[in-house]
Amino acid sequence: MNRIEFRIRILVALQLSGAMAWTVSAQEPAEPPAERWNLFYQATSIGQYHGTFRSPYQGPFSLQNTMERDASLTTTLFLGLRLAKNTRLYFDPEIAGGKGFSGVNGLANSSNGELPRVASATPKPYIARLYVSQDFALGSETEFLEGDANQLAGARPVKRYTVTAGRFTLTDFFDNNRYTHDPRSQFIGWAVMYNGAWDYPADVRGYTWGLVHELHTRNWSLRYASAAMPRVANGLRFDRRLLRNRGDVFEIERRWETAGRQGALRLMNYENRANAGTYAEALRQATAGSAPDVAATRRNGTLKYGFGINAEQEVAAGIGIFARLGWSDGKTESFAFTAIDRLATGGVSVNGRRWRRPFDTVATEVTVGGISGVHALYLARGGHDFLIGDGRLQYGPETISESYYNARILPWLFASIDLQHVTNPAYNQDRGPVWIPSLRLHIEFGKR
Repeated sequence: MNRIEFRIRILVALQLSGAMAWTVSAQEPAEPPAERWNLFYQATSIGQYHGTFRSPYQGPFSLQNTMERDASLTTTLFLGLRLAKNTRLYFDPEIAGGKGFSGVNGLANSSNGELPRVASATPKPYIARLYVSQDFALGSETEFLEGDANQLAGARPVKRYTVTAGRFTLTDFFDNNRYTHDPRSQFIGWAVMYNGAWDYPADVRGYTWGLVHELHTRNWSLRYASAAMPRVANGLRFDRRLLRNRGDVFEIERRWETAGRQGALRLMNYENRANAGTYAEALRQATAGSAPDVAATRRNGTLKYGFGINAEQEVAAGIGIFARLGWSDGKTESFAFTAIDRLATGGVSVNGRRWRRPFDTVATEVTVGGISGVHALYLARGGHDFLIGDGRLQYGPETISESYYNARILPWLFASIDLQHVTNPAYNQDRGPVWIPSLRLHIEFGKR
């Protein structure tokens, strides 16, 4: 082989290798770099109104039969920091203020999910979240996640075991639903944004300290968490006796895609142990002529448990349906979330791309809440939970329908109109119905 032929072969080989490299590069684009940090901000204000309604009697824990106009405001910073490849730190300072109807009393399915369960309108700063999350890869396959509030952009193992420890709300990890989970952009009723029969461990503002374990595969997830319970019902301070009083929650999730339509089913079980009372004991201890008091029967380690089902399914492009069912034992006092022992909710959500508004959403739903027989008897004899109690009770399920339209006005500004109709507020057929119109403004910014 002469020199000319040798050089020709070398040039051909180089060209072929270059073409092969270009082909590989074209088929496998470089993965975007992982975010080292990000910062997001949100502010949400909700104004609400209700007028007078039928009310032959009322008590200090009733929805008051007077015209009320109230508003809430929350502002939150979401800071994410990558400490190592699979280790992330999230810190969310928050300010919340506002005053709910009748001191946030009178409805089991309360009407404003942005309000803490406190009656003070004074804005107060506090730490909403401060936690560390660690992934342990169980395979080499990865998926890329976009950056968002409390989510750093980057590759994560598809099959992974994740441990999270710190301060958070358990609803960050459990009972998720793509159509109804965020009162800042979706439904605002308490028992439709989350499963109202889940008395999830939290302080008066909805947060707790705890540990979450998650096992993920492509189509399945299994979660378990153990978290601190408040010292008293609807309390701000936590019970440190974690070996005796705490909340445990389990969830299994199955995801699928059929004909390009995504769906999911989640099954949940919770078990709370707290310094709590029982309705039957309160009825036994009540003397003639006096109202029963569940707080007088509190004992450490009292068990409350329940179950939940959560389903979602996209049925057409931009159209999804959802449903939740919930059940709790109904014997132990409402302690951390709200006074619901039985729950059924379902609805539909439609994306605005059908009318050339792809960032808008219109949705409607119905939620039916109920309580156990002993719980109803306790309220009928004049007892009260930390949210409801009219002094008397003609029992009927509390039924609330809610509809909203959420519109993007600017890339960072959203406005919503919302209407709720309440039948049998606080399970009382003697009172109501009540109409509650709302206006919501939400702004959000992000920096990476």
